[in-house]
Amino acid sequence: MKSWTSRPVPALPGTSGTPRVHDTRTGAPEPLAARDGRASLYVCGITPYDATHMGHAATYVNFDLLHRVWRDAGHEVDYVQNVTDVDDPLLERANATGVDWRELAASQTELFRTDMTALNVLPPDHYVGATEAVDWIVTAVEGLVERGLAYRVPAGTGQDGEPAPAGDVYFDVAAADALRAEDPDAWVVGSTCRLEGDREQMLPLFTGHGGDPDRTGKRDPLDPLLWRVERPGEPAWDGGSLGAGRPGWHIECSVIALRHLPRPFTVQGGGSDLAFPHHDMGAGHSYALSGEPMAEHFVHTAMVGLDGEKMSKSKGNLVLVSALRQQGVDPAAIRVAILSHHYRTDWFWTEDLLEQSRRRLATWREAAAKPETAGADAMLEAVRAALGEDLNAPAALIAVDAWAARNLGGAAARGRAASSEDTRLARDTVEALLGIVL
Repeated sequence: MKSWTSRPVPALPGTSGTPRVHDTRTGAPEPLAARDGRASLYVCGITPYDATHMGHAATYVNFDLLHRVWRDAGHEVDYVQNVTDVDDPLLERANATGVDWRELAASQTELFRTDMTALNVLPPDHYVGATEAVDWIVTAVEGLVERGLAYRVPAGTGQDGEPAPAGDVYFDVAAADALRAEDPDAWVVGSTCRLEGDREQMLPLFTGHGGDPDRTGKRDPLDPLLWRVERPGEPAWDGGSLGAGRPGWHIECSVIALRHLPRPFTVQGGGSDLAFPHHDMGAGHSYALSGEPMAEHFVHTAMVGLDGEKMSKSKGNLVLVSALRQQGVDPAAIRVAILSHHYRTDWFWTEDLLEQSRRRLATWREAAAKPETAGADAMLEAVRAALGEDLNAPAALIAVDAWAARNLGGAAARGRAASSEDTRLARDTVEALLGIVL
């Protein structure tokens, strides 16, 4: 699957240090160090049944900051993102609208790529659809069945109470947990998100995020689906010994990451709603397949609402990036609005926020339009320091505010150090590190 394009990133003098970022697994800031000059990042992609909303945009813009900080530190970055281009929500939307599911997935994926280009998000090196990874997934699941880490269930009833055929394949959480007897670093359920042993919290999260604890024939309610055998009217692929069907959700990311990234890779990222079960189960699959941890760190972004309410498709209150762009909103102003909030803090989109962000961007651009400015060196140092401490974008934006205010205050405020080189450095800093073109 093709990725998208982005502007070349300006080179800055000097380099960033190793960023410290909050790790969900440890519950504390951790240094995200590169290995031999290379960092690696996997960010879970969209299920393309609707346009990019502000929650999506906030996640990808904030991981774009990490990407940029690593590059500023002189590291090569191996970045992978998936597209869940076959899954229940996509098929349900296609059936409800009378659109072929493949056409729906293709159109919404293309819209997402357009939105990411507009928001100046650096593209992944590998952008992989679940449908492209089916052969790899089949091989992986067959191996798990052979090793006793996955099993087929008999015919019964599904989570919705409807009849379910025999042959669906599930990951055996208990069997995977038992691997810790030989390796104290082995995955056990909940271990990547500080929920280990807390089934009272895990079960509702599992149910609310695509899990089926009530499927008859499962050994444990938390066992996640690996392979769904073919149902009438659903797309299916050759599953070899598994039978015709399609992959479960979590296994696609595990297999795609194992295919394209080192073991372990540096950061598994995504929205906080993915921490459990998606990222945790994906880590379990990865360990079972490779005998090594999936990722060194797990990083999650907070949720975005609208005017004080949770944003959701069911409420119909999504703020769509494409709709804002159609209204003539500058994507750079959208990016400023996102970055004015720390990535780990829940926030709400409002018209006032958008207007403030427009004014802020206009002020920066007015300052950057001056032929000579001063203070860009200090701004660069402050932006680097802010982003190095848990990607503190709001503090970085304040540093740009201070530079702009100084240079809009006249020659006396700028002092004798004003130069065209300073103006160029200021523009390059804001673009290279914050992804905003002045």
